[in-house]
Amino acid sequence: MSSKLLLLLTAALWGFAFVAQRQGMVHLDPFTFNAIRFALGALFIRFALFKSFKNKGPVLRLPGLVLFVAASLQQIGIIYTSAGSAGFITGLYVLFVPILGFFLGQRSGLRLIISVALAVFGLYLLSSFASAEVSFGNLLVLISAVFWAMHVQIVGKYSKRVPTAVLAFDQFAVCALLSTVFALGVRIFMHPQASLSAAYFSNIGKTLWPILYGGVMSAGIAYTLQIKAQKKVEPGPAAVIMSLEGVFAMLGGYLLLKEPLTPRSILGASILLIAMLLVSLPKKNVDRKSHVNLTAQL
Repeated sequence: MSSKLLLLLTAALWGFAFVAQRQGMVHLDPFTFNAIRFALGALFIRFALFKSFKNKGPVLRLPGLVLFVAASLQQIGIIYTSAGSAGFITGLYVLFVPILGFFLGQRSGLRLIISVALAVFGLYLLSSFASAEVSFGNLLVLISAVFWAMHVQIVGKYSKRVPTAVLAFDQFAVCALLSTVFALGVRIFMHPQASLSAAYFSNIGKTLWPILYGGVMSAGIAYTLQIKAQKKVEPGPAAVIMSLEGVFAMLGGYLLLKEPLTPRSILGASILLIAMLLVSLPKKNVDRKSHVNLTAQL
């Protein structure tokens, strides 16, 4: 299977994962869900690609730390917004990658300015700012998009010199460990007399299928496919393909959660998609070389 098809499959798995993540929040807190989800992803990679772990070096901490922050903010935000909105807003990491590059000395052109303006307008149409809860959820997911952009840059750096399976396992393991620590801390603070009660473990069982999808399909398979595919696909085309994650998220929310598709939300989603595609178009050779040099500095 070609690298571009792998990225398309990654976008589909991530998009429908927003449905699983929202269903997981019915019975579990965000940190518990992420702890189990990424632990399953780590175990899946460890056993499915066990031959890749011969002579494994020290654990890579930075990718997992950034992944933990991004995933935690996203998972909490999903409680207060729709799967479709969360999918498209998360996709704004395509915009934040060049914005972060600007602060590192990368030149910004007119295309970036237009894309940011379109994205803000699309977000306004897609979101319901009449509700404080929905606005709060959208804000958390938007902040998580910045950390997803950081994660893309970090993974891009490590993927060139670390085996795919090792990088995937290390980031999943670190993220799962941090999520577990926070999950226990929240439980002890909120329920000091029944932190690990029978009801708590019963709720984990009630969320079996969303956890399995999030752990095996979204984490274990999709993130690994992303790392493998981006070794060969240029950043522009890869970003365009992965931005389709938002389309699958909205489709999943409509088909599985019965979330409505209003003309306003469809227009907002379309504008967001245009913004993401616009900023992801291949640049001139000079700009591309500058981007490669900047990435090497990271």
